[in-house]
Amino acid sequence: MSARDNGSEVIEFILLGFSGSQGLHLSLLVLFLLAYMLTVTENVVVMAVICTSPLLHKPMYLFLSHLSFLETWYISVTVPKMLLSLVAPKFRRISFAGCMAQLYFFLALACTECVLLSVMAYDRYVAICSPLRYPTIMHPGLCSLLATGSWLSGFSISLGKVFFISRLGYCGPNIMNHFFCDVSPLLNLACSDMSVAELVDFVLALLILLGPLLLTVSSYVKILSAVLRIPSSTGRHKAFSTCASHLAVVVIFYSASLFTYARPRAVYSFDYNKLVSVVYTVLTPLVNPIIYCLHNQEVKTALRRVAQKVAQALGAST
Repeated sequence: MSARDNGSEVIEFILLGFSGSQGLHLSLLVLFLLAYMLTVTENVVVMAVICTSPLLHKPMYLFLSHLSFLETWYISVTVPKMLLSLVAPKFRRISFAGCMAQLYFFLALACTECVLLSVMAYDRYVAICSPLRYPTIMHPGLCSLLATGSWLSGFSISLGKVFFISRLGYCGPNIMNHFFCDVSPLLNLACSDMSVAELVDFVLALLILLGPLLLTVSSYVKILSAVLRIPSSTGRHKAFSTCASHLAVVVIFYSASLFTYARPRAVYSFDYNKLVSVVYTVLTPLVNPIIYCLHNQEVKTALRRVAQKVAQALGAST
């Protein structure tokens, strides 16, 4: 046993994962494996198209390539372990250090995405509200600085939260009702003063989420105000279509994140938590590239050109 006696420290956790029969686990294994492969493929294709298409060498697509790179790793932090646990019960065990490492990289990538989405909102604000000054304001140096700052802030902020969680103390039981090491299940297993731990976690979650969210909302308020001042309906539609895909991604991301990390503990439910966790760990990284590609004519044009070049190269080689 990992929790040897009452008061001894936990050295590993057992992830319960998903309940159900072996047949259900096999179905989930196939479903999640397919989703994982599609997600990685989609995001790699998006990064390759942006990198090889001069048409997409713009600030908006630089940030999109960072988002695709991020989500390739974001889904890789949790899903491979979940797939192994569906294969055999022995893979449901995870060491304390491994659990904290998984939690850190998961939170770091999630926090980075929060900041990156707010940076993308600011980019759309400048493009719509100050189109003539856009090339001057969003110059390559600033874009690189904003992208780098997103990564540094995300990985720095999450370090403090994981350090706090790791110092709470865990004296058993070591069974976690989740499919990966997340904040709420860990707090539920901590043997420290939970009232203080939950309060600190709630405040940290609000600070981490609300800062970038407020910047994103303020950007879209100004965007909406500028769009409504455009006289023609065609012009309004064209202006707003440039940020529609980003807005859809923001709504999906923050809906799941706020429900999971910034809701009162009184409405907490393990079953609901696992269901919502599937949304933001599996579904969101899967649909984000689709949303950006389906609602962006430049990306679709670049995809067609790359596909034609690949087809021509394959035809020439045969």
